[in-house]
Amino acid sequence: MEPRSRSFHRNSEKALANPALQSAISRTTGKFLGQRADAIAEFPGFEAARDEGSRIKGEALDHLDRHLARFIAEAEKRGAVVHVARDDAEAREIAAGIATREGIALAVKSKSMAAEEVDLNTALEGAGVEVVESDLGEFIIQLAGEPPSHIIAPAVHKTREEVSRLFQEKLGEPYTDQIPELVRIARRRLREKFLSAGMGISGANFLCADTGSVVLVTNEGNGRMGTILPRVHLVVAGIEKVIPALSDLPVFLRLLPRSATGQVISTYVSVLTGVKRPEDAEGPEKLHILLVDNGRTGILQGKYREILKCIRCGACLNICPVYQSVGGHAYGWVYPGPMGSVLTPLQTGLSQGAPLANASTLCGACADVCPVKIPLPDMLLELRGDEREQGLKAPAELLGVKAYAAVMRRAGILEALERIAGVLSQLFFKEGKVPWLPFKLSGWTDRRDFPAPSPQPFRKLWKKQRGIRPWNR
Repeated sequence: MEPRSRSFHRNSEKALANPALQSAISRTTGKFLGQRADAIAEFPGFEAARDEGSRIKGEALDHLDRHLARFIAEAEKRGAVVHVARDDAEAREIAAGIATREGIALAVKSKSMAAEEVDLNTALEGAGVEVVESDLGEFIIQLAGEPPSHIIAPAVHKTREEVSRLFQEKLGEPYTDQIPELVRIARRRLREKFLSAGMGISGANFLCADTGSVVLVTNEGNGRMGTILPRVHLVVAGIEKVIPALSDLPVFLRLLPRSATGQVISTYVSVLTGVKRPEDAEGPEKLHILLVDNGRTGILQGKYREILKCIRCGACLNICPVYQSVGGHAYGWVYPGPMGSVLTPLQTGLSQGAPLANASTLCGACADVCPVKIPLPDMLLELRGDEREQGLKAPAELLGVKAYAAVMRRAGILEALERIAGVLSQLFFKEGKVPWLPFKLSGWTDRRDFPAPSPQPFRKLWKKQRGIRPWNR
């Protein structure tokens, strides 16, 4: 997927003009948030689990080289072939080479953000492989020719009516807006693909170093069907997915589903270790594990290393007011929302992803819900500082910030401006709103009410409360 994050402002304007998009997104994210609140309320140990999860991921990053080496050794001991790709181009080359050597004509793929990141489908299709997305949401957006707009709900931006029309147009199915019937259509279409595919492709939620195991946490059976029915299984995962031990997994199984969809536990948890053994009834004959760096080593060595703790739950997307207003496609690359606003500039370059660091209200909600306590607002602020240092800020913005700083350092000027604002509020504001202004306030008055300033500034009220006259400070 070609990064288009520099077009965030244009993309977001288009998204904001689409009320159906906001409705579709809020319908799903609102449900996730409500269920999350209920699930956490019933689990008193959630905060302790967050601390432990953050600690484990921190330890994994501190000794990532050691844990990766052990994972590779244990996985190979159990029959896997492990590949390491330095960047997206090498990942595509390795994947296409595997498909060619194995003689693959059809591959079924479950949801994998790492595969999206390296544009795996394009590489395999170039090698003559038909790639079918088997996750329901991914299946929908593949038919639509779109990238995912959410980490765990790829088609969150689609209404059931849009999906119905898509199935009618692309699959020749009769129109229906009944969700169970739409699921049945997808299941019927995909079942034959599972049974005839030569290769299954998956991501990995976690990689356990001490056993060489690949862990998949899913809510659909496609993950299991795609990893045990085809002859070849290809795993595509970022190097940061490694955790020290299988015994660390229960902590994340408590954190991930509650944070993502509000479930106590996901429908399926699959721990895949090695290839099919003689006594096994099912499983892949060949297991290839493709570990992707693609800038992660550089991130690990810098001040943003904690973003590599991310377990891709999507909680920060669900609660972010910016994401809920513009959706995932506005962000212009694989990872949307607050975590994407940090990760994208680090992977694609700040000159490409700088607008995303500013796509935040800095309300702090993303940090509040992050299951591994990543300080996302702090990182977004730091990226804005990097943007300034690299000369990427617009001159008008820099001038405005300097003017603001100059005023805030001078109490007399600030007080005078507060008095002026109080007078103007009587002219332009009505019932706490702005009915009309001869100029735009950075788009704020387009879609929301702008609060009227108080006729009496706080500083004046405070001094009056304390019996101090303004001229006797």
